[in-house]
Amino acid sequence: LLGDFMPEAPWGRSNRWLTVITVDPERFGATREDIRLALEAENIESRPVWKPMHLQPLFRDCEYIGNGVAENLFMHGLCLPSGTTMSQTDQGQVINAIRHCAQV
Repeated sequence: LLGDFMPEAPWGRSNRWLTVITVDPERFGATREDIRLALEAENIESRPVWKPMHLQPLFRDCEYIGNGVAENLFMHGLCLPSGTTMSQTDQGQVINAIRHCAQV
């Protein structure tokens, strides 16, 4: 898949604990939710990025100082399956399901 990837720090290696994509619906042709549902249809688990605390009912009346980054990540971010045990076949299934979303 084309996209921008965070570079790996020269002093360490990622443990691939969390893989997140952010989706620009205008460029990609599908929304984060379209992709999530397509993955679900293929029995591939994914989920939106965590909901910011200030958007949760418990904290609705609390002071919040922000700039919209958390909200944007929540609206456009999708956590994908990841981990050291994912095979290339597993990765290919995720990639193909996401590619299919752009073609529909």
